Amino acid sequence: MGNKEGVLPWEAVGRRRRVSDEVRTLSATDGALPIEKIHHHFVLNTLWRETSAIQQVSVTLDVETAHPQLEVSEDRKRVRWTGTWRSLPDTGKRFTGWACVLGSEGFTSGRHYWEVEVAGSRGWILGVAAESVERKGGVSLTPETGVWSIRRWDDVFDAFTSPPSRLPARPIPGRLGVYLSYESGTVSFCDADTKSHLHTFTGNKFTEKLYPFFGPCDQHQWLRICSGSAPGV
Repeated sequence: MGNKEGVLPWEAVGRRRRVSDEVRTLSATDGALPIEKIHHHFVLNTLWRETSAIQQVSVTLDVETAHPQLEVSEDRKRVRWTGTWRSLPDTGKRFTGWACVLGSEGFTSGRHYWEVEVAGSRGWILGVAAESVERKGGVSLTPETGVWSIRRWDDVFDAFTSPPSRLPARPIPGRLGVYLSYESGTVSFCDADTKSHLHTFTGNKFTEKLYPFFGPCDQHQWLRICSGSAPGV
């Protein structure tokens, strides 16, 4: 991925069968105990109550960070992978290793929630990335490298832990909700249609600005940010 021949953008996707034996299966509650007493019931109840009480963050895409094989819509609410390498200024902000893009707005405190329409796309990686994340090389997308994300490819869902963690089989979401609680050090994901929990990264101590992270994997299929009307709380 990331080369000029237009191969699939996620190197891990091409190796998913080879690494499947290394992927451990998580229960619905494994690793889902945030510091702020959002325990197992967070999985089914508390997360949705909190995110419902918070107006969605109005996220737009930062085109200066977009990989050359990505196309960002004029309103900066949609992104897709084209497979074609465009000639763009290689700024310090632009990703050239992974085919991804960051949101324009970063967060250094508070609780923030946004949703992404993923219906129709068979492959994506979504989450949160630190400002210092490596942008020029194909490093692993893990909390250790400054990325908290989950991936869908076909019917397989993984959380990018070390090693990757296979998430339980479930209906494929049409909209994915991402919830960042900065002070609590948690990043959570839910199916925004069924209001069901998918995964939570816990035990983090955030010290720098964090940005929404988007990685479309299915060629020509758009990921669309569902508009929010107000900043997070």
